[in-house]
Amino acid sequence: MTRQVGIGGFTAGGGSPLLVIAGPCVIESLDVLRETASVLKGVCARLGVNLVFKSSFDKANRSSLSSFRGPGIGKGLELLEAVRREFGIPVISDIHEKDQAPAAAEVLDAIQIPAFLARQTDILVAAARTGLPVNIKKAQFMAASDMEYAIQKMEGQPGFAGLLLCERGTSFGYRNLVVDMRSLVIMRSLGWPVVFDATHSVQLPAAARGQSGGERGFIPPLARAATAVGIDGIFLETHPRPAEALCDSANQWPLDGMEPLLRSLLAIRAALPREEHDELQTA
Repeated sequence: MTRQVGIGGFTAGGGSPLLVIAGPCVIESLDVLRETASVLKGVCARLGVNLVFKSSFDKANRSSLSSFRGPGIGKGLELLEAVRREFGIPVISDIHEKDQAPAAAEVLDAIQIPAFLARQTDILVAAARTGLPVNIKKAQFMAASDMEYAIQKMEGQPGFAGLLLCERGTSFGYRNLVVDMRSLVIMRSLGWPVVFDATHSVQLPAAARGQSGGERGFIPPLARAATAVGIDGIFLETHPRPAEALCDSANQWPLDGMEPLLRSLLAIRAALPREEHDELQTA
């Protein structure tokens, strides 16, 4: 059984209800955040799952200089704090520099490490020392077993509060990603809760003339497959009007489709033998 990690008053992993990390890719406006948070809170309450609201205050790893990055750390954290207060839900966002960790920790309930930074020692240590749980996205170029070394960098740091390990696809040639479902089993065998990022896994990096493309139609089958393998949480970037989204419009899931998608995942999860996939069998 994976260890339990406390986030904003509830636990993830270790037999806890499904964790749902969801929200718009990037902070566009308070109105979009509020609209999305209101729907997600209602859906997750009806389904009995734990919600952590996610949106990025800065998208520092865009392909093009002209890409929309978000409002920045100051305004972005202010808007996330407003959502946190109004809806009473925990919030998470990603940091891109180690010096952002202390300010982010004053507002957030958990910190996320972007995939491209999963091997950056200083940012991992800084995140661990905030006293908040950390969601590490496995880099597109990393083997699942190599997440062991990211864990080693963080465990034992002063303030360490636990980890989530997130799969988001592996580079497969140029501008394409594939998901090796074995990675979910391998990472879960490391002892920490595992999250599947169903929306970034269908991303086509830089495929839309300097912007990321995506194949949204593959989100449900990949999410269902990952659930069947055995996961502790699902990560879904979602937008009320994906075609109008200012970032990753091609691979955000429509907000009005969240409830049916989550219901299908819960049905699969309920059918699984309890903790069947907790240990990696090598014999």
